[in-house]
Amino acid sequence: MDNRLFHKLLLLITYAVALVVVIVKIDVILDWGSGVLVAFRPIFIGFAMAFILNRPCNFFVRVYTRGLGEKWERLARPLAVTTAYVILFALVGILISLVVPELTRSIQRFVGNMNVYAGNLQDIFEFVVEKLSLDSLADLNLSNKISEILGNALDQVLATLTGTVPHLISATSTLVSAFVTGVISFVFSVYMLSSGPKLTAQCRRLVIVYLPESISRPLLEITRLTADTFTKYISGQLTEACILGSLCFLGMVLFRFDYAPLISVIIGVSALIPVAGAYIGAVLAALLLAMISPVKAFWFLIYLSVLQQLEGNLIYPRVVGTSLGLPGVWVLAAVTVGGSLLGFVGLVISVPITAVVYTVLKYDLRRRLPKTGEYTTDKPHIDESSKEEG
Repeated sequence: MDNRLFHKLLLLITYAVALVVVIVKIDVILDWGSGVLVAFRPIFIGFAMAFILNRPCNFFVRVYTRGLGEKWERLARPLAVTTAYVILFALVGILISLVVPELTRSIQRFVGNMNVYAGNLQDIFEFVVEKLSLDSLADLNLSNKISEILGNALDQVLATLTGTVPHLISATSTLVSAFVTGVISFVFSVYMLSSGPKLTAQCRRLVIVYLPESISRPLLEITRLTADTFTKYISGQLTEACILGSLCFLGMVLFRFDYAPLISVIIGVSALIPVAGAYIGAVLAALLLAMISPVKAFWFLIYLSVLQQLEGNLIYPRVVGTSLGLPGVWVLAAVTVGGSLLGFVGLVISVPITAVVYTVLKYDLRRRLPKTGEYTTDKPHIDESSKEEG
């Protein structure tokens, strides 16, 4: 038998055996994979923290490099990392001290007035039933239903509190584990930020040395594209959430809407979710205000629509920049699939991942189509521009 044929058969048999083992022991492999992911969780969290703080850290590095001069240039990055984390902790502390007390008071007020809101909802429901002649729903009492739901929730809380000791032990172990994970993640993020250029150069050197050029070059280009896309997207979403939440709070205070802190936090957090976030935040806020006054809910929706148009068309492009260049249908598909697979994390990372794949495929198609004789609308534009430049 030919030696080359023998190697192909051996490779095929090995692949078939490995595939059968994977299919038969899929539960064991999934458990092992989840264990590996849990073990690497601090590294992933630390990398995410370092990635988010990388842009402000690089900004402070440039500032300190110009200010310190060549003699103390080596201190620029440690000072920049320290400054980035000090500002982060200061912002979190200010946010907690300003928002949390107001948020707590809003929630307490909302719970205290629940009976009044239930009565208002009952009046609205009866008005709708009367106007639409929905006789089959005329006997439904929303106030009793809401009271029943609240009673069941209270009973559930009391039932949970009866097992205080086991729940306390479980909660304590969870808090200790979360604290340890947070500390380790923080240490990893500080190390990654402090040694960012060195780690990047080492990874690049490994790829170039151990992979052929046909693989290393596209891999490095895709990695650079992914980093740029994620940086642009995450900074844009965070900036948009902060601006929209702040403007919403100022407008609600100015127009004297109720629950300004609570609703502003809802609007800001929901802005992190692409496409559907604006609708989710608007619906939740409108439901809260509708229990007080449907008229206030209506005017709030008008105000929020104007605010979102102003922020999306005027403020966001100037502060953040242009969009990712991803068609709307792919954004919607990415959000739907990412949210179903990974929850909130999937909602956040699905759009930039899809944008990277879309960009890579677009450039690959442009590179391959001329070889196959295909004709696209991009080709004459590129040819004409190149001719004019020539």
